[in-house]
Amino acid sequence: MKVVALVSGGKDSCYAMMKCIQYGHQIVALANLMPVDDSVDELDSYMYQTVGHQIIVSYAKCMGIPLFRRRIQGSTRHQKLSYRATPGDEVEDMYELLKEVKKKMPSIEAVSSGAIASDYQRLRVESVCSRLGLVSLAYLWKQDQSLLLQEMIDNGIVAITVKVAAMGLNPTKHLGKDISFLYSYLHKLKELYGINVCGEGGEYETLTLDCPLFVNARIMLEEFEVILHSSDSIAPVGILHPLAFHLETKAESASLSGCDKMNDLHLENTGLVYEVQAESLEGCEDAKESVADATVLTKAADNGPQISTKKEDLTFSISCWLGASERASLGLQDDLKSVLRKIEEELSEHGLDWRNVLYVHLYISDMNEFAVANDTYVKFITQEKCPSGVPSRSTIELPLPHVGLGKAYIEVLVTKNQEKRVLHVQSISCWAPSCIGPYSQATLHKNVLYMAGQLGLYPPTMTLSKGGAVAELEQALENSEAVAKCFNCSISTSSVLFVVYCSESIPSSERGKIQDKLEAFLEKIRSSSMKEGNSPNMLNPLSLYVLVPDLPKRALVEVKPLLYVMDDAETVAEGKPLTRTGNWSFQHESWHDSCINRCIVNGTICAVVLSVTNETAVRLCSEFLGANQKSEDIQNLLSERQMERILRFCICLLDKILSENGFFWEEIVSLRVYYPVSLHIPLDSLSLMLKNAFEEHEEICQQPIFNVVPVLGGGWSTSMDDLITCELFAQRT
Repeated sequence: MKVVALVSGGKDSCYAMMKCIQYGHQIVALANLMPVDDSVDELDSYMYQTVGHQIIVSYAKCMGIPLFRRRIQGSTRHQKLSYRATPGDEVEDMYELLKEVKKKMPSIEAVSSGAIASDYQRLRVESVCSRLGLVSLAYLWKQDQSLLLQEMIDNGIVAITVKVAAMGLNPTKHLGKDISFLYSYLHKLKELYGINVCGEGGEYETLTLDCPLFVNARIMLEEFEVILHSSDSIAPVGILHPLAFHLETKAESASLSGCDKMNDLHLENTGLVYEVQAESLEGCEDAKESVADATVLTKAADNGPQISTKKEDLTFSISCWLGASERASLGLQDDLKSVLRKIEEELSEHGLDWRNVLYVHLYISDMNEFAVANDTYVKFITQEKCPSGVPSRSTIELPLPHVGLGKAYIEVLVTKNQEKRVLHVQSISCWAPSCIGPYSQATLHKNVLYMAGQLGLYPPTMTLSKGGAVAELEQALENSEAVAKCFNCSISTSSVLFVVYCSESIPSSERGKIQDKLEAFLEKIRSSSMKEGNSPNMLNPLSLYVLVPDLPKRALVEVKPLLYVMDDAETVAEGKPLTRTGNWSFQHESWHDSCINRCIVNGTICAVVLSVTNETAVRLCSEFLGANQKSEDIQNLLSERQMERILRFCICLLDKILSENGFFWEEIVSLRVYYPVSLHIPLDSLSLMLKNAFEEHEEICQQPIFNVVPVLGGGWSTSMDDLITCELFAQRT
C-alpha cells in the first residue's frame, strides 16, 4: 500500500516507517502537526509531540518525499478513551490534514503511526482513518519496549532526547543525548522506578537526526538551549530548543529494503513542503461519522424468522434464521437484513439495543458473498450505536439451504448488564490481526472473555500463514494468546473451551494433526509459564471440532476460544451438587460418561461438550434398529422417533452434569446443538424435536434457549463424524 506517515520527529514514528517498508509498503508522503506559534516548543496536547518541530521541515529533503504540515487549531475537548468526532478537538486537525493529503495524493491507502502502548492515541488515529477510508498501520503496537529500543538502535535510528520528565533524568545532563548512549541508563531507571524505556509514559521525547530513511541527507544540530519547565527535585522537566542546524548531504543512499522502490515513485514536487491552511473547526462539516439509516431496511415477514430467546436472565442468546419454505429467498443481502431487523426488534422488546450485544455468530450460506454480508452488517452494528465497544464476532459458512433455511442465520449473545470491556484494535500491527470492521478482537463480561474467531493471519501483512491447516492453526493460537495477554491471562491456563472450525478443504490425512498441534501448543505455553516461576490456576479446556464448507479468506482453520479470567485469589473447585427429581426414561450406565467432557470453575462456570457417536446411537436405539446394526449405516436408518430419543438422552446427560455441579437450567447462557446435514433432517424439524423433549420435563427444566447449527460434521475429535454434538455454557452471576 502507499502510505502517508504521521511524523512528530521522534524515534517511534521514524522506526514505524521503516517497519512499513519492511512489510512491503511504500512511504509516499509525510504529515506533521505543529503549533500555531513557531516560537512555542510544546503544546498542552494529549496527542502530539511538538518539541523539535522547527527541524521537521527538513524531513522532506532528507527523505525526498513531500511533507504536509498543519498548525494545530483545536484543543483536547473529547477526553474519553473512545473518540467520537468532536468540533474543536485537536484530533480534527489530524483529520483535516490527512483529508488534504488524500485529496492531493488520491493513491494513498494507509497511515503509519508510532503508537506503542497508548490506546488513547491509537483509537484517535483509527477513528480518523475510518472516516477517511484509510488503513491504520501501527507496527510498533504492543511490542516489548526493551527489545524495540534495541531494534531502533541496531537499525540505525540516530535520535536525541529533546524532553525529559522522569525520576532519574536530569535536563542538564540528559537532554541532547543519543538513545544509544542512554540505553543502559534507561534500563537501570526501569529497574529502579519502573519507567517505560521507550518513553511511552511521557518520561522523555526524542528527535531523529538520521536513519536509513534519510537517503539524501542527515540533520546536524549546531546549537541548542535547555529550557527548564519545572525544577522539581524528584523529576525535573526540561526541553531542548534548537537554535541552529544544517543538513549534511549523504554521498550514497542508505541501504534499506524498499527504499529504492520508494525513491522510484518520481512524485511531482518531491521534497517540497506543503502547509495545509487551517479553517475553523467549529462547524466540523465532515466530522460526523457516516451512520446508515437502518430504519429504511425491509422488515421481515412475520412468519419468517424463528426466535430462540430467554427473556428473564441477565445474559442470554437470541438466534434468528429464515425458513426457506416460508419465504422465498431474495438473496443474502435481503435475508441478512430481515434477520438483523428481527433481532433488532427483539432487543427493543427487552428494552435493549446493539450496545447490549456481547458476541455475534454470523452464519452465511456462501463465503463468496462475505463482502455483501459485511456491508449489510455495518448498516446495523456501528461504532456510533455501540459507544462502549462493538461486539466480537465469528463468521462461518454453513450448509443452510441443505436444511431448509435461507442464506443467513444470526446468533447474538446479549447482556442486560453493560459492564463490559472491549478490545478493538483496527490498526495493522505486529501484535495480532486487526479488526478494521465493526467487530472487536474480544469482549470481557463478568470474568468471561468471548474472543472473536481467530484465523491464521500473519498480523503485519494480514495474509494467511503458508504451510497448510497446521501452520494456520499455530498462527491462530499465537494470535489468540496475544489477545489474551491484553486481559492479563493466557489461553493455556484460562481457556474453558476451544471451538475449532475446520474447512472441508482440509485433506482427511491432515485433520488429526490439527488436534495434536492444539494440545502441543497449549502444553508449550504452560511449560514456559512454569519456567518463568508462574503457578497460575490452570483449567482443563474442552475442545470441539466443527467441519464447515468454508471460512473467511478461504482459511482452513478458525479458532474461537472462550476464557474465564480468574481473580488472583480465586481457585478452581467443584460446585455443590443439587438433588432433582424427575423421570428421564434413561437409567444411568457407566458408558454414558464417555459421551461427556466438562470444565467446571468454582461453582461459577459449567461448560460441557457432549458427543453422540454412531455407536452410541445404535446402543440407544437398538430396540428399534436391532442389536447387530452396523454403526456406519445409522444415519440413513434413524427415524424421527429415534432421533427424539437421542435428543432426550442428550438432555438427560446435560441435566446430570448440571445438577452434579450445582447448576440450574436457568443459568444456561448458550446451548448449541450441532448436527450433520447428512442426517437429511430440516433444521425446523430438529428444533421442534428438542423443544418437545424439554417440554416433557418442565418440572425439571423450563425450556432453555438453544440454537440448532447445521454442519458438515462435528465432535470432540478431528474425525468430526459424531451424530449429535452439544455445546453447553452456563454461568452463575
